Order: sequence, then C-alpha cells, then structure tokens
Amino acid sequence: MFQTFTGNSRRPRKVNLSGRNSNPFAAVQQRTGPQGSPAAVVQAQQERKARQQERERLQAAKVIQRRWRGYSARRGFATDLRQKWDMEQEDLQHSHISWFESGGNDTRPSAHLKLLLRFANPRTEPTDLHRIASYTSSFTREYVTYNAKLSDEEWAGPLTRLTYLVLSWFDFHDKRKIQNLDEELAITTSLLTFLDTVVLLFAGHLADLYHSYYSSLSKLLAFDTSGRHGVSSLLLDLFKAPLQRCLSNRDLALAYEGLLLGLLTTPGLEEQLDLNNLATAVDLTTLSSSLRSIVARDDLSDRLPHSKLPWLLGHYLHLHRISAGIKPPTHATEIDDVAAVSILLSALADDIKVGLGGEGSGASASFAPYVLKEIEALIDQQRITRLLAHAETLDPINTLSPPQSETAMVFACYVLTLLEVFPRRSDEIRMWLYMGSASQSSGTRHGSERLPAVKFFYQAVSRTKIFQRISKESRDAIDLLGHKQRKQLSTQEKSHLEHEWWLVLLFLELYTFGLRIMDDEEFMSGENIMPDHMSWTRQSALPLSDVKALIMFLKNLAFAMYWYTAEFNSKEQVVESRGLKSYFNSSNDIPSPPLTETKPNRQDLLIIPGIQSSAVTSMRGIVTGLLRMLYERELVTHRTKRMTWTNHSPYSSRRRFLPRDYWLMEDFDMSSFLGAVLEEQKHKSEHHEDDDEEEDDEETMVDDSLDGYDREARLIGTSRTQAVRRIERLKRQQQKAARIRRMEDTIPRLNILENVPFFIPFETRVRIFREFVRENQEVRRNGLIDPDQWRMSVMQRGLASGAMALRDNYLKKQSARVRRDRVFHDAFEQFYDLGEGLKEPIQITFVDQFDTPEAGIDGGGVTKEFLTSITSEAFMPDGGPELFVENDQHLLYPNPEIIDKQKYFLREAGISERSADWNEPIREQLREYEFLGRVVGKCLYEGILIDIRFAPFFLVKWALTGGSGSATKESGYRANINDLRDLDEALYEGLLKLKNYAGNVEDFGLDFTINDTISFKGSPPQTITRELCPNGANMPVTNENRLVYISYVAKHRLTVRPHSQTSAFLKGLGTMIQPSWLSMFNQSELQTLISGDASEIDVADLRRNTLYGGVYVIGDDGEEHPTIKLFWKAMEEISDEDRRKLLKYVTSTPRAPLLGFNQLHPSFSIRDSGSDQSRLPSASTCVNLLKLPIYNDKQVLKDKLVYAINAGAGFNLS
Repeated sequence: MFQTFTGNSRRPRKVNLSGRNSNPFAAVQQRTGPQGSPAAVVQAQQERKARQQERERLQAAKVIQRRWRGYSARRGFATDLRQKWDMEQEDLQHSHISWFESGGNDTRPSAHLKLLLRFANPRTEPTDLHRIASYTSSFTREYVTYNAKLSDEEWAGPLTRLTYLVLSWFDFHDKRKIQNLDEELAITTSLLTFLDTVVLLFAGHLADLYHSYYSSLSKLLAFDTSGRHGVSSLLLDLFKAPLQRCLSNRDLALAYEGLLLGLLTTPGLEEQLDLNNLATAVDLTTLSSSLRSIVARDDLSDRLPHSKLPWLLGHYLHLHRISAGIKPPTHATEIDDVAAVSILLSALADDIKVGLGGEGSGASASFAPYVLKEIEALIDQQRITRLLAHAETLDPINTLSPPQSETAMVFACYVLTLLEVFPRRSDEIRMWLYMGSASQSSGTRHGSERLPAVKFFYQAVSRTKIFQRISKESRDAIDLLGHKQRKQLSTQEKSHLEHEWWLVLLFLELYTFGLRIMDDEEFMSGENIMPDHMSWTRQSALPLSDVKALIMFLKNLAFAMYWYTAEFNSKEQVVESRGLKSYFNSSNDIPSPPLTETKPNRQDLLIIPGIQSSAVTSMRGIVTGLLRMLYERELVTHRTKRMTWTNHSPYSSRRRFLPRDYWLMEDFDMSSFLGAVLEEQKHKSEHHEDDDEEEDDEETMVDDSLDGYDREARLIGTSRTQAVRRIERLKRQQQKAARIRRMEDTIPRLNILENVPFFIPFETRVRIFREFVRENQEVRRNGLIDPDQWRMSVMQRGLASGAMALRDNYLKKQSARVRRDRVFHDAFEQFYDLGEGLKEPIQITFVDQFDTPEAGIDGGGVTKEFLTSITSEAFMPDGGPELFVENDQHLLYPNPEIIDKQKYFLREAGISERSADWNEPIREQLREYEFLGRVVGKCLYEGILIDIRFAPFFLVKWALTGGSGSATKESGYRANINDLRDLDEALYEGLLKLKNYAGNVEDFGLDFTINDTISFKGSPPQTITRELCPNGANMPVTNENRLVYISYVAKHRLTVRPHSQTSAFLKGLGTMIQPSWLSMFNQSELQTLISGDASEIDVADLRRNTLYGGVYVIGDDGEEHPTIKLFWKAMEEISDEDRRKLLKYVTSTPRAPLLGFNQLHPSFSIRDSGSDQSRLPSASTCVNLLKLPIYNDKQVLKDKLVYAINAGAGFNLS
C-alpha cells in the first residue's frame, strides 16, 4: 500500500504536460512535430476533436439509418395502401350501385376517400395525381347525377383535406414542366370542377383555406390565357363561389380576406381575369370592411411583401369602382373604403410620387401603368364632396369621441394622404374641399343647412382636447406630441389623439388655401351674417373671434415646437434607409455599411398619413406658414386702394383686429434674451464653420483638375469601389443632418427669431440684428470695425509678412474710381468679383468726365454717397438700367419683362437657344440683379438708410428665405390674390369679379393660359401665351375650378415669371446679410430697416445726437450758439413733413434710424457757412452735414431753411 499522510491510500495520478519522456530507461522516440508543453496541448485537442467527430459520425449514421428505415417502411406501407385503394376503386367502378343511390348512407365512398388521404402525395408521387383526379371525377359525376345530401360529420373533414391536397398541387403547378398538355388540361379541369362542387357543399368548412384557395388558383391563370380551354371560365366561377355561398359573417370575412390577399395581389391580374365580371359577385360593404381590417393589422408587412401592395390597391380600386357602379355604396362602406385606401396610399406614398413623376424620397418599385391609372382615379371631386356632405356636425357641448367623429377623422386622414401623395394636384384637392360643405343642424323643421367646409372643420377642431389644452398652455403641446408622454397613453388613447391631429392638420391645410384666395374685405366679413347669394369665399370667412382663438392656438403650438425642440427630438430610432438602393447598380451586390437615418418610433410618435418622417417637422412648417399669413393679414386687413409715401408708410393705413401686444409671448425674460441669443448665434456659426471645413476636406480628396466634371465621374476605381465611396458620402451627409438636428435643440431662441419672430418685440429684434452684424464685422475685420483702422492693420500685416504686393492688390480690389453719370455701371464692373468681400470697407474716388478725382476726404461719407447714388440710379424706373419697375403706388419690384425681352432680342438676332451666345447675356443680366442685391445688403450691413421703397409682395420674399443658408430660392413664399393688388390693380379687380361672378364663368371663354406682355419704346408690345398647368390651353375655366385658376394666375405673376430676377437679387442679398437674419422681420419691418422709421421725427432725440463744427462747437460753458438755439426752435415749429424734407436734404433719407439718431452714421452735424443773412443753407449728404449760415433772426432762419429744403438745392460734395 502506498503510504500517505492525506488519509487516502490511492496513488495520485501524474499528468505529464511537458512533452518529454519521464522514464529515463524508455527508448528515445523520434518526433517530427513541435516539442514541449504547447505541442502536447495541441495534440490533446486534436485527439479530443477526432473522438468527438467519430461519435458524431456514429450518431449521424444511426439517424440516417433510422430515417431510412422509417421512410422505407412508410413507402412500403403507402405502396400497400395504394394497391388496396386501386382494388377498391376498381370494385366501386364495376359496382352497379351508385355511391349516393341510397341518399348518401353508404359509407364506402367516404372510407375510400379516407384511405386515399392516408397516402396521397401528388408532389412526390405522380401516380397519386391520377388517383385523386379519378376519385374527384367520380365524386363530381355521382353527386351531380343523384343530387345527394352529404352529412357534414361524414364528409366535411375528408373533403376539406382533399381540397387542401388539390390546392397544394395547384400551388406546385407552376414549378414543373408540363409534359402532356391534353392530359394536364383534363386533370386540371376535373380538379377545378371538383373544387366547385366542394365549395357548393361545404363553403363554411373551407373558410380557413380560402387564403391558399385564392392564392393557389391564381397561379393557374397563366395556364389558359386565351380562354380556349375553358379553364379561365372555371377559375372565374371558383373565384366567385365562396363570395356567394358563405353564409356566416366569419366565413364570409375569411373568404374576402383570401380574395384580397390571395388573388388581388397577383401581378397583372387585370390581363388574365375579367375583373368586371368578378365585381358582380362582390359585396362592396364586406370588401371594404375586410380590406380595412387587413391593413389595420400590425403584421401586414410580415404577411404581405411591399411589392404586392400596389397590385392589391390597384385591383381593389378597380373592383370598388365597378361594384359601386352596380350598387351605390352606403356611407359606412365609403368610410371603410377611404380608411383602407388611406393606409395603403400612405405606405406607398414615395413609390407613387416617383411613378407619377414627382419627387419621392427614395428608390421605389416601378408601378405598372394600370396601377397608376387606378390610383390617379382617386382624384375625384364628386367623391371628396360627397364624403364631406355626409359628415355630421357634432354636438357643440361635448368634445369629440370616436363614434361621433369617425366620419371627420377618416375623411381627414384620406384627404391628407391625397395631398401628400399627389402634390401636383394638391391645389385642386384643396379647392374641391374648400368649395364643399357639410350638414349642420339648423334647429328648424327643415332639418339641416349647408355649412362651408372651413367652418365645419374649425368647429370640429375647436372641440378637440388638443385645441382646448394648447390654447390655454403652450407646454401642453409636449404632452400631446412628445415621445415620452405618448408612451404613457393606452393604444386607444394614442389612436384617438392621432385622429384629432389629423383633423387639426386638415383644417390648417384648408384654411391656408382659403387665405390665399380671400381678399381683405372677405377676410373681415366673418362677423356678419351672410345671405345665401353671397360668394362662397365670403361665407367661408371665420368670425374674427374665431380667428383670434385660432391664432392663440397656433401661437402656443408654434412656440412649443420651436422652444422645446429637444423634447420632440429626444428619442430617435436607427432604421435602415429603404431609399439607398437607388444609389447602386444592380450588379453591385456588395455588403454595405449600416447606412441609417433617424426616424421616430411609430408607436411613440404622431404619424401624418402619407408622410414617412416625423410629423412634428411637417406640422411645424404648416403651422409656421399659416401663422405668418395670419400675422401679415392682421397687418393688412384694411388697405386703401391708393397709398402714397408722402407722409406715411403704406403699412400705417392698415388697421389691426387684435391688440398690439397679442402676438408677443410672455414666456421670455427680455432682460437676458439678447445675451442668450447672441451666444446661440455664436454656437451656430461655429457649427457651420465645422461643416464647411468638413466639406472642404471632402473636396480636397478629389483632383482639382476635374472640377468641370460631374461628381460621380470623379469616383475612380471598380464599381465596387465607387459604391463604397457613395456609401461613405451618404453616411457623412446623414451625420451632418443629425448634427444639425442636435444643434437645433440648443438654439431655441434663434428658432423663434427665424421662424416666428413676431413673438419678440420689434425693437429687440432690431438690436439683435445690429449685434449680429457687429459681431460678424469683428470676426471678418479682426476686431477693427472702423474702416481706417482696418486698412491700417492690413497694411501693417502686409509689411510684417513681406507680402506687400498681395497687400496692395487686396486693397486695390476694395477701391474703385467711379464716374457720377455711370455709378452703377462702374461699380458693377469693379466690385462684382468681390463677392462676400464687399462686406469689408471700400474706398471710393469720384471722378469727372476727364477722369479727374473730385476733392474730398472719404471719412465714411463718400462711401455712403456712393451707395445711395447706386441705389438712386439702379432703382430709377425711367432712364436707369430697367432692372426694377414701380407700381401705381411708386413701390418697386423686379422687372418681370426683362428676361423675356432679352430672349426676344436674342431670337431676333438669330441666336439659337442653349448656346453660349444665348446664355451669356441672360447670365449677365442676372449678375446685375445679384450685384444690386449685394449693394442693398451692404447698406443694411453698414447701417446706411436709403430712400428706396419696395413693394410688399417683393419684401415678403426676403423674410421667407431665412434658415436655408442661401437665398437662391423663394421656397417659403406662397403667392396669394392680395399681393396682386400691389402688382397689378386691374388684374386684381378682374380676378375678384371672376371669383364672385354669380353666373357661368365659362361665358368668358377663359382657359388655363396667361398672356405675358413685353413692351418696347416706340414699338407695339409683344405677347407671349403661356400655360398655367399642363394642357392648360385645353382646360376651360369653370365655376368649379376658377379658384385654382385664380391661384395659378397669382402664382405666375408673383413668383413664376419674376423667379430668375428675384432669385438673383436674393442671392446677392444673402451674400451680405444672412437670410436667417432677414427672416426676423416681416415686409413692413424690412422696409423700416432699409429706409428708416416712418413715425414723426423726434426733434429732442435728433438734438441730443447732433455734432457741431466751426463756430457752432459748444464751449466749456455747455451753452449752444444762439443760431443753433434758433435752429432748434424753428425745427419744433415747422411741420413734420418739412422735418422729413430737412432730414432727406441732409442725410438723403426722410426717416429716422430705427433705434434713434444715435444709430445714424455718420452722425447728424451742423457747422457754420458764413454770416451772409441772404445765403441759403446747404448740405453735404455724404457726411450728413448741414452747413447753416449764422442767422440772427429766427424767422429769417426758418424761411431760408424751408426754402432750401423745398428747392432741392445744395446736394453738393464739399
């Protein structure tokens, strides 16, 4: 025994992991592999793996043997059953007694069928197909002959199983080659006849098979496309059979579900089956309700591939259209129909827009022309107006509840979907809806009266919890829209809340359209009771009390969506972008990186029908647009037909229907607002600088010598390499978009200023604007805002770096020699190439006709004189470059004829279009507009007031270009009929008459075309006829579409024709002033920003901020010169009109700076000009200097001053 102190006498096991032989007497073995302990571990692992593989082989062999034995046994057993069945089949066929001769009491046929079902498998054993065909043929023949009644207990189960076998064979039918066509036709006909008999007998028992029933039978449609073999007619009968023979609601619902999912999703079904015939057996109510229940399920995407949705929608619409023609649908049926169609359209929104030539957001499956045709047929005026007419006005005491509001909710969802899916026809849809009406209980014996759609939907919206809560508290919008708050609601509460938002959004869309075609008088007429003969637009006007309540709701909602942006963007879900496939060739089947886009969770976010992205973003745009329109309408609700600028701004004659401070938000602490918004602007600027650097880095990766080529052409390498590069670029774009969203969360005050600036007092916004400009100047000029100090620093930097030539060239670019009779032309030639460099100080030298410089020192005054001279010449309606024209109120806007005139001259010269000789003159014209925009921007940048008055419809485009980072497009402006008044008074009056015409407007012979006139001096004008819409020449203007015609005319005149000119001007303006800064002001405020305050001149403020020179300098005693005292007494006595004339005489503009005369640069100054009492005062407008003789008498001073300013003399450069 082995001795041990452990208490265990068993020798311990010794494990040698060294790889060496521990026995010194053993023979030395030759090893060829690695030595040492690692080799032993590797060898042990290999041996263990070999043992495991051997065990698995043995186990696999057992499984294979077991399976083979089972298969052999089953096959042998099935062979025995087949032999037995063949013998019984032969006996039955030779028997003289029919199966059903005794009324179906003989059990041999059913037992024979059960025996067949035990072994039949036609997909693996072809002979089984013949057995099934033989049995079904005998069964059908015997049943028809004796018309037997079969018991459900005995026959239902076996026949159902046999039906499943037949359907599975049909499902396999298109996967094999047909050897004998005649035999195949005979078998197929026999099986189809059997199915018809079984459905006749046991339609209810087959309910669970109807999906497979329709799906399998649909695969036989291609078997007999010509219909010569009778298969197509049999199939049509089989498709109709379950719809006609199912009795219970459950069975009928399953039959229609099978029809929808199994048959109507078949591509090209309309070419293989007579759908019109099938529609005769369809019950429209059941079809619509079944589709609604199908598409409302959460697992629809799992049950039905996206590629089949278009076919389902197209074939369903076809059946619905034919069935509705046979039997008009009930209101409940139409509700189910539009609810289901809305969901399908929403799922296919991007695909449909691409298929119809729109701009979808991603790649889409190609739509067959048949499907597109059926979908386009949804744009039906009668259907929309009929649905609206069926809508019932709710009890005004109670709030909306699901049963009461179903019609309005579903209708809202349907119309919103149509607007999103068919953007090119959205105005037509809005017009049909706007011209429609709903029923309203009148409280009389006559039942109900018609209520304009706008008022109907406002009444519905005003009773929603959304409207009532947000109108009281803006923060409640977070509870009704935010992610976290919605997660706490039940499914029913979420659904009801979503439906209320649909109502709100539809009303906002509808009211926005109404404001575009409603003139000021009609807008203000909502308080009055309208007789039936009044125009529909006037009847649709909301009472001002309702408008006031609506503004409060919109104001609180907009504030919440901008101020609490982080609350809405706090939860993001990364999902795969379906649109990325469009960026790759079909051959490039490579694994792609996880390209993602931020998309809100469907269950936590509000979803707008047809809109795949966050509904908050879309709603924000709608709410902001309508709120701006109402704000401008509140300013322009009363406007005289003729306005002059002699004493007042054109906006001063407009009256308000709300308190002046009604638009301001009380949630702001104005004491800290200015500093906070400046910090946000700094943060935003840094963010943009980082993005610009990344874009520069991306561009430097590409050879600069290829700048003339397309970006895709720069991607050198294989197709796989190009695809990977595209992926990387898209990832960078998405990352940039995500950074922008995160950045927006941190700049709520800037969001407010750029989108709903009227929440902030005007004076505060002006200070913010000037601070933005000042900070920009400090950044660009290295902290030296003063022009002389900046030039000196440039010279010193050039001297220190030794780059004197570069310094001199730079300063030379900032200098110009200008002739007074060609100021605009010389400035354009010398300063256009500066671009954004025009922000830096410029140095001007005026020269005469002999190129001799004029005397004078540019202390900032010559630059002011230069800029005001450019604007005076360029904006001159007559005798100038004709870039701008004026309306009847002498308000300026871009000349809409100038591009057409240029093209006319080019055609007359025989120059072909699209050639360089054709494009260059037009581009040169647009460059002049761009440069003029820079000049106006330079005046705003330097705080120089100019006496230029623009038309309001042109100024509003400035205010609606903010936030985009570039003012090259008028994307935010929506033309409306009221703006036409400032463009063409006669056209405005004519369109009003057309809108309110009580007769048939077709008597006027109008169509959807418009005549643009080109006028020439000394020659008759030329006319160009343009279509307002595709095929507009063949579309007459009717009572039904006249509102759309009016909208199109306004859009053409205000945006389409002057688009190039306006875009070029705004591009130049955006170069100098960030568009987001301009968006802080409306058109009237912008005019004030350009030319000064139109209120009365504050003499005391002017006196406090006046500088004196010469003998008028105030001495140590602080007393003013006696003549100066007389001057200020005279200023107080003369009229405000004369004060304005004096201000214009000295400063070239008749208005005071917005924040007072301390903002006037250079400051208002007075110096003596001798003691001659007969001499008139004179002025140097370039330095805002009044040269006043030393008068001793107040009356003499007053008379001389009034005479000088009315004579217009004294505008000389001293």
